[in-house]
Amino acid sequence: MIRVGLARTEPSYAGIRPPWGPGKAYPELERLLGDAAAEGPANPAYAGVRAALRALGLDEPRFGGPEWNPLGHLVRRGGRVVLKPNFIRHWNPAPDGGPESLITHGAVIRAMADYAWLAVGPEGSVAVAEAPQHDCDFGRVKSIAGLDAVARFYEGTLGAEFPVLDLRREAVVYCDGVIVERTPLPGDPLGYRVVDLGDRSFFHTSGLDPARFRGADYDPAPTASHHRDGRNEYLLSESVLRADLVVNLPKLKTHKKTGVTLALKNLVGINGDKNWLPHHTVGSVAEGGDEYPGDALVDGARSRAAELARRLLARGRGRTLLRYARRAEHALRGDAFIRAGNWYGNDTTWRMCLDLNRCLYYSDVEGLHLDSPRPARTVLTVLDGIVAGEGEGPLAPRDRPLGVVLAATDPVALDLAAIRLMGFDERRIAKVREALRDPGPRLTALRGPEDVRVFEGSARGFEADERPLASLAAAKPFLAHPGWRGHVEREARGRGGREVRG
Repeated sequence: MIRVGLARTEPSYAGIRPPWGPGKAYPELERLLGDAAAEGPANPAYAGVRAALRALGLDEPRFGGPEWNPLGHLVRRGGRVVLKPNFIRHWNPAPDGGPESLITHGAVIRAMADYAWLAVGPEGSVAVAEAPQHDCDFGRVKSIAGLDAVARFYEGTLGAEFPVLDLRREAVVYCDGVIVERTPLPGDPLGYRVVDLGDRSFFHTSGLDPARFRGADYDPAPTASHHRDGRNEYLLSESVLRADLVVNLPKLKTHKKTGVTLALKNLVGINGDKNWLPHHTVGSVAEGGDEYPGDALVDGARSRAAELARRLLARGRGRTLLRYARRAEHALRGDAFIRAGNWYGNDTTWRMCLDLNRCLYYSDVEGLHLDSPRPARTVLTVLDGIVAGEGEGPLAPRDRPLGVVLAATDPVALDLAAIRLMGFDERRIAKVREALRDPGPRLTALRGPEDVRVFEGSARGFEADERPLASLAAAKPFLAHPGWRGHVEREARGRGGREVRG
């Protein structure tokens, strides 16, 4: 049995403000924060995180007393903790969405930082690290999350630094969908490590052609070069790999290439260069790709025009061509236009996503341990579903108030619980389905969904009630991304493209 903690709380962040204090004198925090332990207004988000950790059963016998230390058995005193939020970018263009459904809220980060400090003590270290989308203004997203105020609070209260690391090596500015400016960034202060999974990659025996892989930039050469001739390489943050404990803090929302974001997908942000990551494979399914379904002439023409524009842009030309191609595709197909693997038939991104999980779970400060019978590290995941995101995720979700925080040390178990809460079918989401089937090195101890037990508690109470995964259901299913709509819901039937197997 694998346990998942679920806490119900207010489906809103209204009324709280940086530095997101607990607003209540929880006994375990008084010995850490002293008189500052109850600072701020009532904070249901903080209470939700605390209740989820308790529902997970962390240090259960001492809950409610001053000695409760939920992360104490996960990291030693004096250890290093890295908090990995979802900071994809600093704006949400959806008219009915805001940053609340786009990025991990600062109150969730603050709560987990407090419990990390409680475990490692002032002699330890706690940092936030993330590689957002390459057009994200990191300063602005950090401000939205209120992390400068949190850092000042820890400096004044604990005398401790609270660094917030941008793991990217480059930031860009877009105009009309075209990169017009590039800025080198300092990146990870500890540098990066190339991790090669070789034939332990989920791309091994996939049948996909690495020469047709496309990443996050115009030039496909780097993407292909790191995934060919037996290599499957990723450029991972050394700060993350050297951490004694990584706390994964994803946002609950839909995703255009993998159906959902959640725990497994959030680890894309530990990689320093997005162009090392295959996002789709050029061409239709019939051609061995997963860029778009079907064989419509307009889709093929659009794909060829985009490839020509990519080659020209890689040489500093072709900006006008790409702009006209983008305008033409929307004029011809409107919202129904599927491009760049943004649909349920994407057979590339889920493999990259699971590879990054394998890199993290089987790596530590000493290197990669793929022959270990179990993961080399434990990763705690705490999912922010207080205000979730549906529809055009992950970049333009609309707000979906949900009032849920999930916690688990098994990422697949947590994703299964979240998927059920969304009203989706995990058998139609490849990254979860294939993680369950995978012979190893395993990312999960689950044999199947029946092994998950959800312990549900309330931010107001001490008790957590056990319930099977099958009991979780959405009162109203989430609206899927347009490329997944009608194919990921629990009652959906696969139509066209790749076969959906149960």
